[in-house]
Amino acid sequence: MLAPSQLLEGRDRDGGAARRRRVGLAVVLAALLLAAVVGVLGGLQRGVAQGGPEVTAITVGGSHVCVLLDSGEVECWGWNAYGEASAPPGRFAAVSAGLQHTCGLRESGEIECWGSNEHGELNAPPGRFTALSAGSWHNCALRESGEIACWGSNVDGQSDAPPGRFKAVSAGSGDHSCGLRESGEIECWGSNEHGELDAPPGRFTALSAGNHHSCGLRASGTAECWGFDEDGQTAALAGRFRSISAGSSYTCGLRESGVITCATRSDYLLLAEPPAGRFRAVSAGWHYACGVRESGAVECWGNLGIEAAVFNYGQADAPPGGFAAVSAGGYHSCGLRESGVVECWGNLGIEAAVFNYGQADAPPGGFAAVSAGGYHSCGLRESGVVECWGVGFDGEEDAPSGRFTAISAAAHHTCGVRESGELECWGLGLGGEDDAPAGQFSAVSAGSDHNCGLRQSGEAVCWGYGRAGDLPPPGPYRAISAGWHHACA
Repeated sequence: MLAPSQLLEGRDRDGGAARRRRVGLAVVLAALLLAAVVGVLGGLQRGVAQGGPEVTAITVGGSHVCVLLDSGEVECWGWNAYGEASAPPGRFAAVSAGLQHTCGLRESGEIECWGSNEHGELNAPPGRFTALSAGSWHNCALRESGEIACWGSNVDGQSDAPPGRFKAVSAGSGDHSCGLRESGEIECWGSNEHGELDAPPGRFTALSAGNHHSCGLRASGTAECWGFDEDGQTAALAGRFRSISAGSSYTCGLRESGVITCATRSDYLLLAEPPAGRFRAVSAGWHYACGVRESGAVECWGNLGIEAAVFNYGQADAPPGGFAAVSAGGYHSCGLRESGVVECWGNLGIEAAVFNYGQADAPPGGFAAVSAGGYHSCGLRESGVVECWGVGFDGEEDAPSGRFTAISAAAHHTCGVRESGELECWGLGLGGEDDAPAGQFSAVSAGSDHNCGLRQSGEAVCWGYGRAGDLPPPGPYRAISAGWHHACA
């Protein structure tokens, strides 16, 4: 089950706008991660990795992802600073990812958790359980008797489950939890600062507790939410859904058609609601995304409102006409025209002058590919030569000589695949981003401080800051993309 409710929340308790902004930005990262995962698995509750084992469940944590395979084994990848992506061996019946930890339900009914234990998140009680849910710093599980047991952080009583029998439970990413009683009624406990405990009366079939709001799914398939609503996360989602998921400042539902619909008013979270219609390519930037429609027209969205003006430098104002590909960077975007000409946009006006290093000033001539980084861009000439433009504080625009078949530009470094299949990276490499592994590769994707490459055998490998030994589940794969603190293939 998709679980984007395990999102990063500021640890300060000031409750002010600054904290909500930090939470909002964290949700953008989680939304990008969710979008990438949905793209891989087709947005369904079950999926088959290309040439690999069948995935029966998926859960998204703070900056890591775990999947439950049909073999019962759990595979995780992404951020692993606390061991949250180091799943133990053996068979599980369910898995749930929290902020910096993960919990799995063994087939025997016992619970095992791994990762950070700062708040006692790993101290699962003994006994046999049928379901579990991991929050940011606390967890809840459903005993075979129908009673709920919670453990971990309890600053607002979110771990003080009420007595009685339940058939489902959800630990919020904030300081509250909710349970679905056998009667179908929802009962929540913990912090009620924003009305997150005020569940509406009536019968429900499913529920999801978010950061400061919760949502339930009625027997009719309609969704209903309550609690904090500054960003429109409790707005009614029209239509019928198969499942519902409450995040920090948004809510997403999986429709019966398999299409995902999200509710939010936040300019920081517009990435959760792409425009309608069909696209043939998409690229996610720092605070926005761009897609190439089937007609060849480019359309961008995200951070376009007044509140997000600090991030809006024209990077989403795509020019008219047809493109074959698009790449969204930091504060600029680049598109590859069908003629092979590269055209970039963004970093416009006086306010953007501080971020304008010429990264949008594409050189003339024909290219086969283009990649927009943070403050520089690189293009792959039809001859195979790499040419970069923009800022060069760390040498990220100093492309090596020779012929390449693929290129990927990140914030402060760049990677390319040579015609020989070997990888080469250049630019800032404080975390080992430039230490590309040996071997033959067919694709590469440069992330914020790490990279991932796709071997010609179809296996994926990652390297850079905090990525030593963090391998994705076994492949083979056909494509790979590295984000800020995670990767999807």
